[in-house]
Amino acid sequence: MPEARQFGPVRLIPGGNQGRYPHSNSVYVEGAGVLIDAGADETAYRALLDGPGVKEVWLSHWHEDHLSYLDLFDGLPLRMMAEDAAPLSGLEAFLDAYGIEKAEYRDYWRRVLPADFHFRPRRATKHFTPGELIDLGTCTAEAIHAPGHTPGFTAFFFREPAVCFLGDYDLTRFGPWYGDRDGSIERTIASLRRLQQVPAKVWLTSHEDGCFEGDATEIFDRYLAVIDEREAKLLDLLAEPRTMDEIVAACIVYRKPREPKAFFEWGEGAIMGKHLERLLKSGAVAREGDRYLRV
Repeated sequence: MPEARQFGPVRLIPGGNQGRYPHSNSVYVEGAGVLIDAGADETAYRALLDGPGVKEVWLSHWHEDHLSYLDLFDGLPLRMMAEDAAPLSGLEAFLDAYGIEKAEYRDYWRRVLPADFHFRPRRATKHFTPGELIDLGTCTAEAIHAPGHTPGFTAFFFREPAVCFLGDYDLTRFGPWYGDRDGSIERTIASLRRLQQVPAKVWLTSHEDGCFEGDATEIFDRYLAVIDEREAKLLDLLAEPRTMDEIVAACIVYRKPREPKAFFEWGEGAIMGKHLERLLKSGAVAREGDRYLRV
């Protein structure tokens, strides 16, 4: 596993498999004992508990790959944005928040979430206020409400070391995720443009390498460009009338069919569904029956 990286009191804890799903990177703030997200590595977390200690856990949002090891921190304060609290209340609420409707997909996740991600109903003990400044002693953290990925998604800017934790706005070549029931392409773009203006010298993220230093303008632009690339490919596909099943089978997002379908096939449809909503609203695409066609 890669070494943890340190910027003042702020440490990036790399997740398993180089931070790729179903793992995610975490951030730990020394002195304050604050851990942000809990999907990285059990051994690293136990070392924190046995060493400097964890006093509080913060969640950037509600997705399963950020919750896997929360059981290690039972009894500690748990903080997140109120808009993201409901999905943690129960398994059905969690699946509803994703927008998963197909019975076989829901059955798959009902098995996988408790078994692989140790999901169980939880309740945050405190909620962040958008723009809230939190004195951690070793630094000041700003809770930045950045909806789009999820309604209550929260990024954190640590002012003194000028480090921003972007979470799942991860700047990877895959591009942004906005496929949840309440996800939004427009809000994702707006949040990313706003986050780009944060005066950070270091950008930390939840997946893959997870660390970018210096001017990240080109990286932000490349990440956002994926949205337009997906849309352009969809419009090309819709030169002929297509059903949703045909759109999903084109694998514009994931590039090829993959298993399990409850993750990849559903995700493909979720992302493409957001683009179709956008294109229908703009008048660039029309729907006739169960088929979509470029206008």
